[in-house]
Amino acid sequence: MEHTVLLASNSPRRRELLKQIGLSFTVAPADVDESVLPGESPDAYAARVAFDKARIAAENAGEGIVIAADTIVVAGDAILGKPADARDAEGMLALLAGKEHRVVTALVVMDAATGRSATRISVTKVWFRDLTEREIAAYVATGEPLDKAGAYGIQERGALLVERIEGCYSNVVGLPLSLLGEMLREFDVYL
Repeated sequence: MEHTVLLASNSPRRRELLKQIGLSFTVAPADVDESVLPGESPDAYAARVAFDKARIAAENAGEGIVIAADTIVVAGDAILGKPADARDAEGMLALLAGKEHRVVTALVVMDAATGRSATRISVTKVWFRDLTEREIAAYVATGEPLDKAGAYGIQERGALLVERIEGCYSNVVGLPLSLLGEMLREFDVYL
């Protein structure tokens, strides 16, 4: 059976990843409150936000298989979302420099007609090399970090900051493709 697939995201990176695997989809973004609740763990936060995106997109569409994701960068216990401005981006990059952090993506696949859903979490460990203030300032000046969780994009110039990763590369970009493929099969969507 052929399903309509909806991507509950405006992310150009997620669109590119889905095109890369040959998935036919429609963009159906869903605006949700992305505030962290008091005492909420990073994994629980990402899962809640991704589920809210899926639920809203499903309600709006009425039918189809919805893919929703929320990707965050976690340094220690701190959730690093998208930086507010260039100074915030510089602070995030200085925090990550020379250390390990985790990229956490909560992935939700939902059948809009029935409300049946599956939620999974993908975690990739990322190590940044040591960075000078000048390197950080030059990277921030490109504008690239300003719309990305943790203030970097591994698929662009941000690759220069990353020493190594352990886990799924596409997760760091914003959508763990292998995990997504597994989840879509649970909803009879085969690539």
